[in-house]
Amino acid sequence: MTIASEFTVDTLIDARWIIPVEPTHQTLLHHSIAISNGKITAILPTSEAHTKFTAKQHFQLKDHALIPGLINLHTHAAMSLLRGLADDLPLMNWLKDHIWPAESRHASPEFVKDGTLLACAEMIQGGITTFNDMYFFPEAAAEAALASKMRAALGLITIDFPTAYASDADDYLSKGLAMRDRYNGENLLSFCMAPHAPYTVGDETLAKVLTYAEQLELPIHIHLHETLNEIEQSLTQYHQRPIQRLHNLGLLTPSLLAVHAVHLTPQEITLLAKQGCHVAHCPTSNLKLASGIAPVDTMLAKGINIGLGTDGAASNNRLDMFAEMRLAALLAKGSSGKAEILPAYQALEMATLNAAKALGIDALTGSLKPGKAADITAVNLSALSTSPCYDAASHLIYASGREHVSHVWVNGDNLLNEGKLVTLDSQELKAKANYWQGRIKQ
Repeated sequence: MTIASEFTVDTLIDARWIIPVEPTHQTLLHHSIAISNGKITAILPTSEAHTKFTAKQHFQLKDHALIPGLINLHTHAAMSLLRGLADDLPLMNWLKDHIWPAESRHASPEFVKDGTLLACAEMIQGGITTFNDMYFFPEAAAEAALASKMRAALGLITIDFPTAYASDADDYLSKGLAMRDRYNGENLLSFCMAPHAPYTVGDETLAKVLTYAEQLELPIHIHLHETLNEIEQSLTQYHQRPIQRLHNLGLLTPSLLAVHAVHLTPQEITLLAKQGCHVAHCPTSNLKLASGIAPVDTMLAKGINIGLGTDGAASNNRLDMFAEMRLAALLAKGSSGKAEILPAYQALEMATLNAAKALGIDALTGSLKPGKAADITAVNLSALSTSPCYDAASHLIYASGREHVSHVWVNGDNLLNEGKLVTLDSQELKAKANYWQGRIKQ
């Protein structure tokens, strides 16, 4: 994992531990990462790094663990402005009586950009370097992601009913594809087709989504089997469960990212595995909305690739991947009765490399390897609450939290330095949040 020649690099980061995720179950002690032109140049023992490289910037993090930047595999970033608006309600009541009415009144490019900037700040502070977004006005989300210098996968959202963003399914698709064409050259951005859910998108629209996904080689990001009500509605309207309906339409492919996947039969799990589909597991949102507990242990046993997401801040209410990793591990153990299910290394892999695979960007990010983008999170494990440390990977999942994140780099750019935002202004974002709170309360 080293190079032989001596030269100047942009950044050198020394750390007590490095957990690269690839290869798995590996923790490197007293190693350094060299970065040039936004990419990892080498990972090598710190003593060697100091003789091989000179660096324009040198970070000496003697009590820290370096991990790949966390990837939030499913969120609605702009909904940070709706955090806490309507809590303790079932999903459909929450959506129909509170969230959708608020969005119909306030959703706009300005709302989306301000909400996404607020979300980006929270995610950066929590060690998240990439997020997969599904929301209206994705151009505004793109502008926010680029301003923050985060990596984002932007959903080309599609719904069969009108909103402030688009009038019908064709309008959604047209605007989404135009957005992709406009930002396709940005190296921090990738794209997904994003039909909202089986209960909001009809067969004709799903067929068009599949056509575009195949032509453009894009993942398909969709809520699927989140609640029992969704399944009952599908049985009434289509006389089949949503997964079978999507399979009949040809959507169950290695490009499909099924969000939630809570209520699955053994046959459906086998089908998802056979078709190479991916799953975005959102444990906190599933519990808060009383949707249920996804059968993660069974999906893992079948070889399904599972990543982790927070969902939106309106239904979580945190964009906290440390909380998701810990909860995912504990729920898998508790629901299966097997303490060995979903160990710490695997939970970290779900929040990094697995998520990158689901988005088709694992050649770029998701692990710490020479040649990959320098998307890196540093976690300070010197606190009393993380002392002593026998196993850094275990501590990351079971002992530490986002409050221990000290530094974040995306594409080699430092976005968080000693816990302070570099690319975003905290006071400006608080003012924006207060402004929207005033409008929404009215």
